[in-house]
Amino acid sequence: MESPEKFKSSKEVIAFLAQTFPNCFSVEGEAQPLKIGIFQDLASRLEEDERVSKTMLRSTLRHYTNSWRYLHSIKEGAHRVDLDGNPGDVIEKEHADHARQQLEESKAKAAEKRKARQQASPKAQNKRPPGRQNGDSPQAKPKSDGDRGTKPKINRPNKTPPAKLTDEDLKQGTAVTVKLGKAPMPAVITEIAKDGIHVQLDSGMVVKVTPEALRLARSKRS
Repeated sequence: MESPEKFKSSKEVIAFLAQTFPNCFSVEGEAQPLKIGIFQDLASRLEEDERVSKTMLRSTLRHYTNSWRYLHSIKEGAHRVDLDGNPGDVIEKEHADHARQQLEESKAKAAEKRKARQQASPKAQNKRPPGRQNGDSPQAKPKSDGDRGTKPKINRPNKTPPAKLTDEDLKQGTAVTVKLGKAPMPAVITEIAKDGIHVQLDSGMVVKVTPEALRLARSKRS
């Protein structure tokens, strides 16, 4: 008997998850906040399904939780759901604020890419007059704009920095903090891979980072 054909893309896996767990995942409309640790539940429930590997499942979950639709669902006071749609933990303000920040940054990057494509297109270049006067002002403006230099992008905490991870700490289940955006976010190590460390944030998002980006959670320190 031939083995079933494996899924080849995150889009196919998301459609499969929405069909298999309709009370948890969806492909359109409003998304639902996922239970923290949902990857382990998925890996257990789909252990016998040869169509989706753990690597593809993890990549798909990261793609799903980084989508604008999902980030929009992370709101303070909303309940997370498990695979069967049962309500669980309530989303705290810190997690909601982080999701909103991720959403704003993602939209800003998308807008910059659209602008760059428009400027690089032949039609956009042909619309610009050959004179230098119109071309000089956009280039000179960033140099003379003092507003951008008044706000430092790096906020260095005054507190004693958390301890770095040792080889013994690099294991599944270790509580850590990871620097994403302006402040460290609490997370849990889900897998140690050759290409990096996979951690799951309290928001439900799964990200891949280097060991240098991780610190022990303060509650773990002696």
